[in-house]
Amino acid sequence: METTFSAPLGKILDLLLDAICIVDAEGYYVFVSAAFERIFGYAPDEVIGRQMIDLVHPEDREITLRTAAAIMDGKHASNFQNRYVRKDGRIVHIMWSARWSEDDCVRIAVARDITELKRAESMRLALHAISETAHAAQDLPAVFEQVHRIVDDILPMASFIVALRNPVDGRLEVPYAACGGEAPPTAGSLAAEVIRSDKAVQSTVGDSHWLGVPLYAKESPIGALVVEQKVRTSHARADAELLEFVATQLGTVIERKQDQVQLHHLALHDPLTDLPNRTLFHNRLQATLESAARAESRAALLYIDLDGFKQVNDVHGHAVGDLLLCEVAARIRGCLRERDTAARVGGDEFVVLLDVATPGHAVEVAERIRTALARTHLLQGQMIRVSASIGVATFPQDGQDSEQLSRAADRAMYRAKKAGGNRTRTAAPAEAEAGDQA
Repeated sequence: METTFSAPLGKILDLLLDAICIVDAEGYYVFVSAAFERIFGYAPDEVIGRQMIDLVHPEDREITLRTAAAIMDGKHASNFQNRYVRKDGRIVHIMWSARWSEDDCVRIAVARDITELKRAESMRLALHAISETAHAAQDLPAVFEQVHRIVDDILPMASFIVALRNPVDGRLEVPYAACGGEAPPTAGSLAAEVIRSDKAVQSTVGDSHWLGVPLYAKESPIGALVVEQKVRTSHARADAELLEFVATQLGTVIERKQDQVQLHHLALHDPLTDLPNRTLFHNRLQATLESAARAESRAALLYIDLDGFKQVNDVHGHAVGDLLLCEVAARIRGCLRERDTAARVGGDEFVVLLDVATPGHAVEVAERIRTALARTHLLQGQMIRVSASIGVATFPQDGQDSEQLSRAADRAMYRAKKAGGNRTRTAAPAEAEAGDQA
């Protein structure tokens, strides 16, 4: 049985998901199907008589015109891709199949919206690139900048801000802010809300669309990644998921860097008092003496030994002894300037490095420390008293290098201890000369 089917061609074309476009020899639209509005945002009557090239993304216009000329020369274009700007300002990626009709003097083209495919591919490549960047991370600011560039390719942003919470006082710090200046107040308040709620937060302020997601280290929120989108997209959930992945990678990098910093700190500091240890102090002593030699200035080394510390341990126990050492370290630090260095180099032995104008200044600091340590210590409800014997040696008169200076200060400390303790002694000329001969 034969069946006759007849329907207007226009109605059939309007049922297609792809858009059918007909453009004349001068590049003006003469027909578009109904799908054109779904893909490009313009109704057919808004584009008929309009130049095709006007809707093409500015960066793709040159290659589009070259391709159109080739089609008009009889070359069939299949799978040609370019970008268009929708009526609402969003960018769409289009794949074209087009040919020239010589009889009708028009280009007939089929447009397929491949924006989602492009986004998915860009997302896959971006996620891989972000993972690679995080894995090879050396410098945090460089990582933040590189990740920012990667994300901006698929989620154009006006601002990209990393905010971290200071673990000591809880204040927000901003180690990276790409926003054409200082981070705006909106970013700070949004970051605080993200950390407080421990979840992604969106906010619209005027024409600005903000999105923030938590940054984690050791499964705890340590900050927030906050972005300001240039154009609000229709992929809000996908955008949030992308930023959550980015935040996970950045959190891993930050955690690794924090662990490295902590390990480096532990390697160079006394675990009980958190003062520099012997290694770090020796490095600073060498650097200070080299600088003083170049500037022809002075430096001083104080050697401090507690009097009767063994009795404290014997009578009150090692726990109280440890608390006493921490209190001693704190009181020594309280007598120094920020640029001075105190270190613990033995059980109850401490050293202090000063840059001084005169030898008398070093003695003044030593006496200030001795007086501070002699005050009663209240530890675990017990009144503890200790004193200190302090030896002072000055560069360059008491030693020309770190070894000579250390020996001179050590000998001066032992003279203070032999004299009954709780006193300060300076290096004697005879000790300096003996140090030079050793």
